[in-house]
Amino acid sequence: MGQQKAEQKDDMEIAVHIGASCTDDERLIKSLLKNADSFAQQGVIVPQPNRYRRLLRETMHNLQGQVPAEETRDILIDAILEDQEGHRVVLSNPDFICVPNRIFEGGEFYSLASAKAQTLRDLFPRDQVSLYIGIRNPATFLPEALKASKAETLDDFMRGARLDQVRWSDVIERLLDNAPGIPVTVWCNEDTPFIWAQLIREVSGVDPMTRITGGFDLLQTIMSREGMHRFLAYIKSHPPQTEAKKRKVIATFLERFALEDQIVEDIEIEGWTDDMVEHITAAYEDDLELIAQMPGVKFIQP
Repeated sequence: MGQQKAEQKDDMEIAVHIGASCTDDERLIKSLLKNADSFAQQGVIVPQPNRYRRLLRETMHNLQGQVPAEETRDILIDAILEDQEGHRVVLSNPDFICVPNRIFEGGEFYSLASAKAQTLRDLFPRDQVSLYIGIRNPATFLPEALKASKAETLDDFMRGARLDQVRWSDVIERLLDNAPGIPVTVWCNEDTPFIWAQLIREVSGVDPMTRITGGFDLLQTIMSREGMHRFLAYIKSHPPQTEAKKRKVIATFLERFALEDQIVEDIEIEGWTDDMVEHITAAYEDDLELIAQMPGVKFIQP
C-alpha cells in the first residue's frame, strides 16, 4: 500500500507545447516563464528550456524507435525538475516535431509527428501527458517555413507533396493515433492576440482566475502605442467579466489602432496568384471545422 502511494505521488501532468514551427517565435515560453514564480505556488513548474530541449531531443534520437528502459522516465523527470516540486510541468519547443527543413520528410506534411508522439508517450508511460499545438494558414505558413528551411524553392522544400495535402487535421490525427489517450489542444496562430492570456492558462493548467503577467504581450505587437495606452486604460476602468467580452473589446480597439504592416502578411512565393492564396485559405478554414470536431481535441478560438 505504502509503495503504491509513493508511485502515485511521483506521477505528473506533463504539458508539452510542440509547435508548430513558424507560429510562435518563442513567445509562449517567454510568457510562461514570466509567470513561473506565481505558477509554482499552484504546483506548476515551468523550467528553463535549456534544462530539457537538448535532453529530450537526444534521448528520443538515441532510442531509434525502441522502448526506453524503465528508469529513463525518472532520470528525465529528475533532470528537468532539478530540486523543484509540483504536480505539473510545462515544456515548450516550437520545433519539437522537427526542424523546418524536415517538415515534408518523405514528401508528407509533418510525417515525423507519428514517431515523436509515440516516443513521447513511451518516455512518460504513467504520467498524464497533454500536447499543445498552434497551427497557421498554409498560405502564410509555407512561405515562412521555406525561409526557415535550407531549401531554395518551394518544390524542393515540399519534396513532392502537393498543396492540397497540407492539412493540419492529418497531422493532428496522426498525433492522436500514435499516442492514444493523450489529448491535443489546438489553436490558430491568427487568433493568438485575442486568446493569449487564456492560452497561457490552458497550457499551464492553472486556475482560470489566475492573474497573468504579460497577457497582452502579443497584442502590443500589432496595435499602436496610443491604442495600447487607451486599451489598457479602458480595461482598467471597465474590467470585462468574461473572456468573450474581453475579446470584443480587443477587436474594437484593433479596428481603430491596428498596425497594418503587422497584421497584413505579404505572401512571396513565385507563381502564386491571389486566387491560389484564396483557395488555400478556404481549404484551411474547412480544415479548422474538421479539427474542431475531432474526438480528443480541444480547439481554442475567439
